[in-house]
Amino acid sequence: MKNTTRFLLLFVGAALLCACAAPSKRAALMAQAAKGQANQELLNRVKMPQSQDPQAKSRPRDVTVRVLLAENQKSARIKHTGKVYIYTLNLDKKYKISSPGTLAVKALGNGKVQVGTLQSAKTVVLEPAVNTLLGWNNNSYSGKIFIIPSGKTFHLVEYVPLETYLYGVLPYEMSHTWPLEALKAQAVAARTYTLKSLENVKNQHFDLYSDVRSQMYKGGGKQYDSVKQAVDQTRGEVLTYQDKLFFTYYHANCGGGTDDVRSWNPSLKSIKPLAGASCKTDSHSKSYKWQMNLPRSKVETYAKNVGLSGTLKSIKISRKTDTGRATNLTIRTSKGSKTVPCGKFRLATGIRSCKITKLSVRKKDVHFEGKGYGHGIGMCQDGANGMAKDGKNYKKILKNYYPGAELQKIQ
Repeated sequence: MKNTTRFLLLFVGAALLCACAAPSKRAALMAQAAKGQANQELLNRVKMPQSQDPQAKSRPRDVTVRVLLAENQKSARIKHTGKVYIYTLNLDKKYKISSPGTLAVKALGNGKVQVGTLQSAKTVVLEPAVNTLLGWNNNSYSGKIFIIPSGKTFHLVEYVPLETYLYGVLPYEMSHTWPLEALKAQAVAARTYTLKSLENVKNQHFDLYSDVRSQMYKGGGKQYDSVKQAVDQTRGEVLTYQDKLFFTYYHANCGGGTDDVRSWNPSLKSIKPLAGASCKTDSHSKSYKWQMNLPRSKVETYAKNVGLSGTLKSIKISRKTDTGRATNLTIRTSKGSKTVPCGKFRLATGIRSCKITKLSVRKKDVHFEGKGYGHGIGMCQDGANGMAKDGKNYKKILKNYYPGAELQKIQ
């Protein structure tokens, strides 16, 4: 009865507080409640089968991220350092292995898979016990691996807690030897990018790729102390603009300044945090200046793919930003000319960036010189490294590269 009375008093007091608060305070309380609801929805967004590991309850609850490790596989060998539970989603088939070893996985060709001795047309889950790691393709994973049958093949998808996922992203997007403040800036950017990606998942079976189509990820099993510190010390911190998450793009080197997101992809909406920023701390990197030669045949193949045949005659920058980054290139051949987005040309041909300072068509190749590495939008990682070495903390780094964004904590 005491607890009931106390609850009622607290409830009435909270109601009076909301009713009597000033408009700004009331709005803040409502926003906080909405954020709490959103956090709960994130936590509950993926339905997980009942855990078979008795110690699983000791793990802190976190948002689950589904990462596609591989698709259309016919066979795989998955190592395990200790106990692993193997079961179907509805738990009608299950068993466990207690000793370290290797599980053979193969597609049976009739919509079924075999995992060890278990055969099923349904998804099979590999759940490592606490302190057990799963190994595949020379990477180490601590989450559950779902083996999803698909016709004559299967897909491998890891279900991993968000913060553990970040352990496996940071060292492959930024060197783990870099200053802690740079790594913390990367942790916030990667966390924000991940959660923004979860808002509009297009695939039924997974949320993110494990490569540059999303973020580089090689498993959270292998952990570096510096990376763990960066993730743990910024746990739950994200960037928002006008109280909404946004895609916190980042790249290796901006060549002296970042650009508006529309210079890279005109279909995207321009917002203040992605409108471009100054950068004076990236020139120490080998990526700051570059030159390379593309075979003429490679450029002619690209031209043919965009509907322009004939022998290559010239390439010219037809449009560029104030920082000198090309947004459009005009390719001329013996059969005509066509203007193409530089971003698409870069991805197809492999030039390091569109901040091109010199180009010339020669007898056997096309010579390029330029600055930077990557699309040049959002955070310059080399610049973040330079700022950290100059004594700037991660908040100042993020403020520089995402101007107008707010740092908020969602957990």
